[in-house]
Amino acid sequence: MASPHGIELAVHLISSYFGETVCKVCECLLRKGTLSQAQVIRFTALTKQNVTNALLVLIQHNCVQAFTIQQAGAFGEPPKIVTQYMALPDNIFHHMRFPKFLSIVSDEFGQDCAGIFEGLLQHGRLSLNQIMDRYKDKHQALETGGENSSATNVLRENFNKLAQARYIERCPAHEPFLEPPEEGAKKRTAKSKIADATQTLEARALAAAAPMESIRFLVDEDTINGSHGDGDDDVDINKSPTKEIVGEKRKQDCLEPKTESWATNKNKEILWRVNFEECLRRQRHKSCVSHVTERVDSVAGIVLHAIFEASRKNETKVKMEKTVPLLLETIYEEAMKSEEGRSLTLERVRAALVQLGCELPAIGIDETYSIDLKKIIDQAQAQEISSTTFVEKKDALKILFQLWKDDFLNLERVGNEAQKTEIMLWKLNKRSVWQQVLDDMYHAALNLKLRLLHELDQAQDMLRVLKGKSTEDEATKERKRKVHDKWKVLESSFLILDDAIMLFHDF
Repeated sequence: MASPHGIELAVHLISSYFGETVCKVCECLLRKGTLSQAQVIRFTALTKQNVTNALLVLIQHNCVQAFTIQQAGAFGEPPKIVTQYMALPDNIFHHMRFPKFLSIVSDEFGQDCAGIFEGLLQHGRLSLNQIMDRYKDKHQALETGGENSSATNVLRENFNKLAQARYIERCPAHEPFLEPPEEGAKKRTAKSKIADATQTLEARALAAAAPMESIRFLVDEDTINGSHGDGDDDVDINKSPTKEIVGEKRKQDCLEPKTESWATNKNKEILWRVNFEECLRRQRHKSCVSHVTERVDSVAGIVLHAIFEASRKNETKVKMEKTVPLLLETIYEEAMKSEEGRSLTLERVRAALVQLGCELPAIGIDETYSIDLKKIIDQAQAQEISSTTFVEKKDALKILFQLWKDDFLNLERVGNEAQKTEIMLWKLNKRSVWQQVLDDMYHAALNLKLRLLHELDQAQDMLRVLKGKSTEDEATKERKRKVHDKWKVLESSFLILDDAIMLFHDF
């Protein structure tokens, strides 16, 4: 669960994107945890229809995950199946990073792929046919004969590129069933029992909803024949709301029904979404390269970037602590592909690897290298908040004890009985400090977002005043320029702050 200011930031984002009704439901889930639909209705005092519609929007945009569990019946009644809903705060935060994610895809594959990716960012979940329909709306040439076939093939090719690069993935099952612990335990091995014992209900739900890795990025025949069944008293995402939710600011284009394997829409077409995990991995690589370039030199940054590119197919986890081992020749060949790396020699690449913390292998052994990414991230985090501070000696102990009391420091007393002396050893409690730093960053991000909205309102007011004027005097032009410059500074500050948030939370 997000920190206090993290929740406030998530609530603000949902309110900005989807309106107050959806925001009220999401805030209830963020603050109170996983709830049933009936509990959400009771806590929010909204009508059942409004809660249903809000949950539809949140599921559609990957901000809520539903799952079903078996609960004991009351007064001798048989057990019943209940649908629960859990908020996904990390996915909510990712909404403010959409421009960064879109830029990554655009730089790698161009505008055609970026257009498909942008549609999934805007609408949350789409089938391939819905993506094609969206493309047709923008390109009327698709409506005629041969051009239709050619353009469709190009779109499918671009779609395949995104799936092969893992930028998009099949949506998780919208409502997986979690077996009762005593029944599930009979089917699991001793090793899996130990793992399950440490998992929360929410973690089990996410694991159960995730598609198998073998089909997660598989693009095959996207339309499945069949019909959908009737709904029940819980949220049925076969049923699209017939009325616009009060305050809703985004259009819902697809809502998927219940399924056991993966998410589909009412036509039984497989739904796809953006793979945030891959986007974060690329952002993590970018952050590591930037830090190494600044801390070591540009050559070390080029070599690290080459390692990331060469190992892309083998690295599947966002938070891998080390890169996969690569031969020196492989790293060198990849570095030579970039314009900046063409002048590098094999010896200079080897020296850069040593600068990155690698040890030279023994003579006669194939030179393979692996980079400690965790160390680079730790150094970047420390640099983000470190500063040199000088305090009076008499004040130092007081400050240290206050930090220890607030759980930011660990204290170990080492005594010498013979000399009757005692030495106090202080160590930073990283976990506690990092959590506080992250919460402060969420607070700052929320303040920046609110300031950006305030400046936008003022700019709109100014434009309304100027609307009736045929010409602008110099004072008016200067005022518009200042408003524009202020907006750019605030927007840039927010992007930099979000980079720091990802550094402490996602990397």
